[in-house]
Amino acid sequence: MILVTGGTGFIGSALIRHLVEEGRKVRVLLRPSSDTPNLPTGIPLEIAIGNISDEKNLRSAMIGVDTIYHLAGAEWQGVRADLNEIEITGIKSILKAAQDAGIKRIVYISHIGADRASAYPVLKVKGITEEFIRKSGITYTIIRSSLVFGPNDHFTTALAKLMSLFPIFFPIPGDGQVMFQPIWIEDLAACLSWSLDREEMKNQTYTIGGPEFISLSEVFHKVADSAGIRRKFFSLPPTYFRLGGVLLEYFLPGLPLSVYWLDYLSTSRTCEIDTVSRIFGLLPSRFEQHLGHLKNQKWLKLAFKDMRFRKG
Repeated sequence: MILVTGGTGFIGSALIRHLVEEGRKVRVLLRPSSDTPNLPTGIPLEIAIGNISDEKNLRSAMIGVDTIYHLAGAEWQGVRADLNEIEITGIKSILKAAQDAGIKRIVYISHIGADRASAYPVLKVKGITEEFIRKSGITYTIIRSSLVFGPNDHFTTALAKLMSLFPIFFPIPGDGQVMFQPIWIEDLAACLSWSLDREEMKNQTYTIGGPEFISLSEVFHKVADSAGIRRKFFSLPPTYFRLGGVLLEYFLPGLPLSVYWLDYLSTSRTCEIDTVSRIFGLLPSRFEQHLGHLKNQKWLKLAFKDMRFRKG
């Protein structure tokens, strides 16, 4: 049995589908909430209710489990999220419960650039979380991923919604030459699920990304073109871009934006170009191949709907 935290998220829902299609039994940890969980439909799943910081609930959720995929995170919740509480306290509770339950394996999704010495809050807590996992005594695999894209993501979809809210002009932080290596969600989910069967991946950390390097300026233009949004882009110093993001998030908390999301746009996030094919034997998709989810959408309407939903 596999327990997945963060199973209702963008990456989690894709991973769950891959695991079940491979014939694996999956249990999803859901936070207590009145909201309807965003889970894949039409596939057999077990559900456990609990918070990742509650060891009692975690121990109950881990009965009969031998593997944990830890995907739950706080970076998309914005400045109102307590990263330390959700990320650090959460992993401590998970590891303690996992040790008590005799869990054999934990797979953790991290980010390129994760380091406890990082100046960026998300990368700092991801680095600290990695250290706790390595020292836990539980067999682990850590996958550091580049930016992930696909339908309903926090990257291309959020960017299209933001662009729709700004008529005529839209800012690009800095000179737009920060480099990215986007990886398609289905490729990442396949890598995560396949890692369970790879003995050589035990107690190892891997960094993976898509098959091409793309500048931030190229990303913005490709997203705008695919979404049918015509905007004139102009350069804005990263400091002002981030400040604007903080103010927008504070006064309009329903925006499809997180200040931590903006941190990803501030510095290059790349790795060796052949990581996915070399490690997993998979030819990953290029960015332009899977932007169909951006076409024929009423982005302004979706952005306002998103804002109302989050506020309500």
